[in-house]
Amino acid sequence: MAFQKDNTFITGRLKSVSYALKGCIKLITTEHSVMVQSSLAVLLTIAGFVIGITATEWLFQTLAIGLVLSIEGLNTAIEKVADFIHPDYHERIGFIKDIAAGAVFFSAITAIIIGLIIYVPHFI
Repeated sequence: MAFQKDNTFITGRLKSVSYALKGCIKLITTEHSVMVQSSLAVLLTIAGFVIGITATEWLFQTLAIGLVLSIEGLNTAIEKVADFIHPDYHERIGFIKDIAAGAVFFSAITAIIIGLIIYVPHFI
């Protein structure tokens, strides 16, 4: 049976959303780094309510959380595709995976800086 694309606007979008949610669930339930990052996101959200951060701080915190989780998802996808294409170690595949991991590192450092800017003044 061949895959048939749903060209109708409403049902096509609903299918797209369901695939995206399925991907989110797979990412959160199978990838340990995403499990840790999601847990930190929940803790920071709770902290935001407890401390009473401003609307602007909420915007930056939400953006930082979304950035890290999004880049981690892309990194995971790149790693899975690379492992599928070349399951054994290969120097060029390793280079590609390192670059993807570096992107996660940049987003994580950015999120840490944003978190420090938001929360440190509340404790000083």
